[in-house]
Amino acid sequence: MSKTSKKQAAADRKARIEAMRRAEKARERRNRILTITISTVIVVGLAGWGVYAINSANEKQEQKSAAAKKPISGEKTWDAKKLGRTHVAGTVKYPMNPPVGGNHNQAWMTCNGNVYTKAIPNENAVHSLEHGAVWVTYNDKATKTDVQTLADRVAKTPYTLMSPDKTQSGAITLSAWGHQLSVNTAADPRVEKFLTKYVQGPQTPEPGAACTNGLTAS
Repeated sequence: MSKTSKKQAAADRKARIEAMRRAEKARERRNRILTITISTVIVVGLAGWGVYAINSANEKQEQKSAAAKKPISGEKTWDAKKLGRTHVAGTVKYPMNPPVGGNHNQAWMTCNGNVYTKAIPNENAVHSLEHGAVWVTYNDKATKTDVQTLADRVAKTPYTLMSPDKTQSGAITLSAWGHQLSVNTAADPRVEKFLTKYVQGPQTPEPGAACTNGLTAS
């Protein structure tokens, strides 16, 4: 091969190498642009979803707060300032049944979603109400299905307790400090409204006080 031919071959080889390098760099640039674009889309999407999730959560909380402020039809209330809060020994005669507040025993009934199958002392249950619990009671007018439905709901809800009370007039009664509601069935939508509004609600004299490590019963 002549010197001219060798030089031409070398030049052609160099040109091919340069062309390959340019093509590789072009691919790298395209890949970087594609990666950046995809990453940007993902970040924007996640940010948008995050904003949506936050707004959705805030909206639900606002709806819950608004619902909690609305009065519940049929609810009875008592002046919390006139309900005693002194710890006493022995039996207390309450002006309402079940009681919604007043002087009470120094020991509270454990109210961490506890379902009691026998009647419990009013004086201990009232102390639980002072801690922000809702007390669900029922008598023989309540059906077995309603009792089971309520028991399942209470068992899932901290700061609640449930027990039978044959002396009450209504089939099902929900009591919080200074507030009470009587319903005929567990399916009554006011049951959920009462729980939402008064479990650790604004009526609580001692918000955050324990509902565990109190008295227990069968």
